[in-house]
Amino acid sequence: MRKVMKYTVIDLLRSRWTYFYCGFFFILSGLLFLLSNDPSQVIITLMNVVLILVPLISTIFGVMYYYNSREFAELLLAQPIKRTDIFLGQYLGIACSLSFSIALGIGLPLLIFSSISDLSIGNYLMLIVTGIFLSLIFSAISFLTALLFENKLKGFGASIFIWLFFAIIYDALFLIALSFFSDYPLENFALFASIGNPIDLSRILIILKLDISALMGYTGALFSKLMGNFNGMLVAFSVLMAWIIIPLVGIVRVSLKKDF
Repeated sequence: MRKVMKYTVIDLLRSRWTYFYCGFFFILSGLLFLLSNDPSQVIITLMNVVLILVPLISTIFGVMYYYNSREFAELLLAQPIKRTDIFLGQYLGIACSLSFSIALGIGLPLLIFSSISDLSIGNYLMLIVTGIFLSLIFSAISFLTALLFENKLKGFGASIFIWLFFAIIYDALFLIALSFFSDYPLENFALFASIGNPIDLSRILIILKLDISALMGYTGALFSKLMGNFNGMLVAFSVLMAWIIIPLVGIVRVSLKKDF
């Protein structure tokens, strides 16, 4: 698994899109620091970009790398190597490359503009951590989706739909449900609904860390009120870990049963 992961990382480092991805966040973060003296405003602006762009790029990277390396994976399957080692190694290589790119692209401007307060550094690190979580989650989901669909077009379309569902459709359905059932107590429903979307959960994590009540929204305010900031973040991190583990279990099960 380590050898497959190492090869995948080296292969992705040869791709110019990896450097473009890292450079985009580096330039954006640097410009925001130059244009604004308020670290909280920088974090909020970056949060809006990270919550949409990181899942999208992770989805595209995951599904495209699987289909482009399928012949190599079939070659490895002919060798005395476990299937789980091959596909988990490829996934870990993709996830590590994306995580390193987001951490480097957003983290380097933090080191350059290190005059910000310790509190803001903690908030900024929370943004990086949630970006890494989203990279791990959506690359796992896209890799699992590609494993399920033999046809490249269907796999790519299904992966993009999953991203679109979590990024836009889910929130729209959630708001419609809240408006229709506004006369009923919806605290528990709102909490479980936020758990069902890793993007919303990441947003709540960052906002809880920033402690900005005006931007919390309904679910974020409920996390802060019912669980407290520390407990709310602890629960959110646990659920995000589950969002990583469940697709990984799916990758293992599908890879063992799939006829290549």
